[in-house]
Amino acid sequence: MKKKIILALFLVCFLASGAFALSDVFKNNVYETGELKPQDSVLKVKAGEPAPDFTLKAVSGKTISLKDYRGKKNVVISFVPAAWTPVCSDQWPGYNIVKDIFDVNDAVLLGISVDNIPTLYSWTNQMGHLWFDVLSDFWPHGAVADQFGVLRSDGISERAIVIIDKKGIIRYIDVHNINQRPPLESIIRELEKLN
Repeated sequence: MKKKIILALFLVCFLASGAFALSDVFKNNVYETGELKPQDSVLKVKAGEPAPDFTLKAVSGKTISLKDYRGKKNVVISFVPAAWTPVCSDQWPGYNIVKDIFDVNDAVLLGISVDNIPTLYSWTNQMGHLWFDVLSDFWPHGAVADQFGVLRSDGISERAIVIIDKKGIIRYIDVHNINQRPPLESIIRELEKLN
Protein backbone atom coordinates (compact mmCIF):
# COMPACT_ATOMS: atom_id res chain seq x y z
CA MET A 1 0.00 0.00 0.00
CA LYS A 2 2.83 2.43 0.87
CA LYS A 3 4.50 1.75 -2.51
CA LYS A 4 1.22 2.51 -4.28
CA ILE A 5 0.87 5.80 -2.43
CA ILE A 6 4.45 6.81 -3.18
CA LEU A 7 4.00 5.95 -6.85
CA ALA A 8 0.70 7.85 -6.98
CA LEU A 9 2.28 10.92 -5.36
CA PHE A 10 5.20 10.77 -7.80
CA LEU A 11 2.79 10.61 -10.72
CA VAL A 12 0.73 13.51 -9.39
CA CYS A 13 3.88 15.63 -9.02
CA PHE A 14 4.98 14.67 -12.52
CA LEU A 15 1.59 15.38 -14.02
CA ALA A 16 1.27 18.66 -12.14
CA SER A 17 4.28 19.90 -14.08
CA GLY A 18 2.13 20.26 -17.18
CA ALA A 19 2.67 16.82 -18.65
CA PHE A 20 -1.06 16.04 -18.89
CA ALA A 21 -0.82 15.96 -22.67
CA LEU A 22 -4.06 17.87 -23.00
CA SER A 23 -4.92 18.82 -26.52
CA ASP A 24 -3.93 22.26 -27.79
CA VAL A 25 -7.62 22.91 -28.40
CA PHE A 26 -8.28 22.35 -24.70
CA LYS A 27 -5.32 24.44 -23.54
CA ASN A 28 -6.28 27.32 -25.81
CA ASN A 29 -9.78 27.43 -24.30
CA VAL A 30 -8.67 27.71 -20.67
CA TYR A 31 -9.41 31.18 -19.31
CA GLU A 32 -6.58 32.76 -17.30
CA THR A 33 -8.13 34.27 -14.18
CA GLY A 34 -5.00 35.86 -12.79
CA GLU A 35 -4.35 35.83 -9.05
CA LEU A 36 -7.58 35.81 -7.03
CA LYS A 37 -8.21 36.62 -3.38
CA PRO A 38 -7.22 33.33 -1.66
CA GLN A 39 -10.46 33.00 0.32
CA ASP A 40 -13.74 34.90 0.21
CA SER A 41 -16.34 32.98 2.20
CA VAL A 42 -17.28 31.92 5.71
CA LEU A 43 -17.73 28.21 6.43
CA LYS A 44 -21.17 27.16 7.65
CA VAL A 45 -20.15 23.59 8.55
CA LYS A 46 -17.58 22.05 10.90
CA ALA A 47 -15.76 18.76 11.16
CA GLY A 48 -17.67 16.46 13.51
CA GLU A 49 -21.08 17.70 12.36
CA PRO A 50 -23.50 15.99 9.98
CA ALA A 51 -23.02 17.10 6.38
CA PRO A 52 -25.97 18.94 4.86
CA ASP A 53 -27.75 16.72 2.37
CA PHE A 54 -28.09 17.82 -1.23
CA THR A 55 -29.32 16.54 -4.56
CA LEU A 56 -27.70 17.70 -7.81
CA LYS A 57 -27.75 16.74 -11.47
CA ALA A 58 -24.61 15.12 -12.86
CA VAL A 59 -23.05 15.55 -16.28
CA SER A 60 -23.78 11.83 -16.81
CA GLY A 61 -27.53 12.54 -16.64
CA LYS A 62 -27.91 10.97 -13.20
CA THR A 63 -29.33 12.77 -10.18
CA ILE A 64 -27.05 12.32 -7.16
CA SER A 65 -27.97 12.78 -3.51
CA LEU A 66 -25.41 12.76 -0.72
CA LYS A 67 -27.72 10.55 1.36
CA ASP A 68 -27.41 7.81 -1.29
CA TYR A 69 -23.92 7.04 0.03
CA ARG A 70 -24.83 6.92 3.72
CA GLY A 71 -23.84 3.57 5.19
CA LYS A 72 -22.17 2.58 1.91
CA LYS A 73 -19.24 4.86 1.02
CA ASN A 74 -17.04 7.61 2.38
CA VAL A 75 -17.49 10.72 0.25
CA VAL A 76 -14.90 13.23 -0.89
CA ILE A 77 -16.41 16.41 -2.30
CA SER A 78 -14.19 18.53 -4.51
CA PHE A 79 -15.65 22.01 -4.96
CA VAL A 80 -13.96 23.90 -7.79
CA PRO A 81 -14.56 27.54 -8.70
CA ALA A 82 -15.25 27.44 -12.42
CA ALA A 83 -14.95 25.40 -15.58
CA TRP A 84 -12.30 26.31 -18.13
CA THR A 85 -9.94 27.84 -15.58
CA PRO A 86 -6.30 26.76 -15.14
CA VAL A 87 -6.12 25.18 -11.68
CA CYS A 88 -9.53 23.51 -12.00
CA SER A 89 -8.58 22.09 -15.40
CA ASP A 90 -5.45 20.60 -13.80
CA GLN A 91 -6.99 19.39 -10.51
CA TRP A 92 -9.72 17.00 -11.61
CA PRO A 93 -7.77 15.03 -14.22
CA GLY A 94 -5.12 14.47 -11.54
CA TYR A 95 -7.60 12.35 -9.58
CA ASN A 96 -7.75 9.83 -12.42
CA ILE A 97 -4.33 8.40 -11.56
CA VAL A 98 -5.25 7.77 -7.92
CA LYS A 99 -8.67 6.15 -8.33
CA ASP A 100 -7.34 2.99 -6.65
CA ILE A 101 -6.61 4.97 -3.47
CA PHE A 102 -10.27 6.03 -3.32
CA ASP A 103 -11.31 2.41 -3.98
CA VAL A 104 -9.03 1.00 -1.25
CA ASN A 105 -10.48 3.52 1.22
CA ASP A 106 -14.07 2.73 0.20
CA ALA A 107 -14.59 6.29 -1.00
CA VAL A 108 -16.34 8.02 -3.86
CA LEU A 109 -15.36 11.41 -5.25
CA LEU A 110 -17.97 13.99 -6.24
CA GLY A 111 -16.83 17.03 -8.21
CA ILE A 112 -19.05 20.08 -7.77
CA SER A 113 -19.01 23.34 -9.74
CA VAL A 114 -21.51 26.21 -9.98
CA ASP A 115 -21.39 25.93 -13.78
CA ASN A 116 -24.35 24.62 -15.79
CA ILE A 117 -24.51 21.10 -17.24
CA PRO A 118 -23.70 22.03 -20.88
CA THR A 119 -20.59 23.93 -19.78
CA LEU A 120 -19.46 21.10 -17.49
CA TYR A 121 -20.15 18.55 -20.22
CA SER A 122 -17.99 20.38 -22.72
CA TRP A 123 -15.21 21.07 -20.21
CA THR A 124 -14.96 17.56 -18.78
CA ASN A 125 -15.26 16.03 -22.25
CA GLN A 126 -12.13 17.94 -23.25
CA MET A 127 -10.32 16.62 -20.16
CA GLY A 128 -10.89 13.03 -21.20
CA HIS A 129 -12.73 10.44 -19.14
CA LEU A 130 -13.11 11.29 -15.43
CA TRP A 131 -14.00 8.31 -13.24
CA PHE A 132 -16.09 10.34 -10.79
CA ASP A 133 -19.42 12.14 -11.06
CA VAL A 134 -19.30 15.85 -11.89
CA LEU A 135 -22.28 17.72 -10.44
CA SER A 136 -23.80 21.06 -11.38
CA ASP A 137 -24.65 23.49 -8.55
CA PHE A 138 -25.97 25.98 -11.10
CA TRP A 139 -29.58 26.46 -10.04
CA PRO A 140 -30.55 27.69 -7.58
CA HIS A 141 -27.14 29.20 -8.21
CA GLY A 142 -24.52 27.90 -5.80
CA ALA A 143 -27.10 26.60 -3.30
CA VAL A 144 -24.97 23.62 -2.22
CA ALA A 145 -21.78 25.68 -2.04
CA ASP A 146 -23.74 28.17 0.07
CA GLN A 147 -25.01 25.38 2.39
CA PHE A 148 -21.41 24.46 3.12
CA GLY A 149 -20.30 28.10 3.31
CA VAL A 150 -17.94 27.96 0.33
CA LEU A 151 -19.81 30.27 -2.07
CA ARG A 152 -17.72 33.35 -2.80
CA SER A 153 -19.17 36.86 -3.09
CA ASP A 154 -18.65 36.80 -6.88
CA GLY A 155 -20.85 33.68 -7.32
CA ILE A 156 -18.15 31.04 -7.78
CA SER A 157 -17.25 28.50 -5.13
CA GLU A 158 -14.07 28.22 -3.15
CA ARG A 159 -11.62 25.49 -4.05
CA ALA A 160 -12.52 23.16 -1.20
CA ILE A 161 -12.27 19.53 -0.17
CA VAL A 162 -14.82 18.06 2.24
CA ILE A 163 -14.51 14.46 3.44
CA ILE A 164 -17.63 12.82 4.84
CA ASP A 165 -17.67 9.40 6.48
CA LYS A 166 -20.19 6.62 5.89
CA LYS A 167 -22.35 7.92 8.75
CA GLY A 168 -22.71 11.28 7.01
CA ILE A 169 -20.39 13.11 9.41
CA ILE A 170 -17.90 15.66 8.10
CA ARG A 171 -14.39 14.50 9.03
CA TYR A 172 -12.19 16.96 7.13
CA ILE A 173 -12.52 20.37 5.49
CA ASP A 174 -9.89 22.20 3.48
CA VAL A 175 -10.96 25.54 2.06
CA HIS A 176 -7.83 25.94 0.01
CA ASN A 177 -6.20 28.98 -1.53
CA ILE A 178 -8.27 29.29 -4.71
CA ASN A 179 -5.09 29.83 -6.74
CA GLN A 180 -3.58 26.46 -5.78
CA ARG A 181 -4.52 22.80 -6.10
CA PRO A 182 -5.16 21.09 -2.72
CA PRO A 183 -2.42 18.55 -1.89
CA LEU A 184 -3.41 14.99 -2.67
CA GLU A 185 -1.41 13.75 0.32
CA SER A 186 -3.89 15.43 2.70
CA ILE A 187 -6.85 13.71 1.08
CA ILE A 188 -5.11 10.32 1.24
CA ARG A 189 -4.08 10.82 4.87
CA GLU A 190 -7.61 11.78 5.91
CA LEU A 191 -9.21 8.89 4.01
CA GLU A 192 -6.87 6.41 5.68
CA LYS A 193 -7.96 7.73 9.10
CA LEU A 194 -11.51 6.55 8.31
CA ASN A 195 -10.46 2.89 8.08
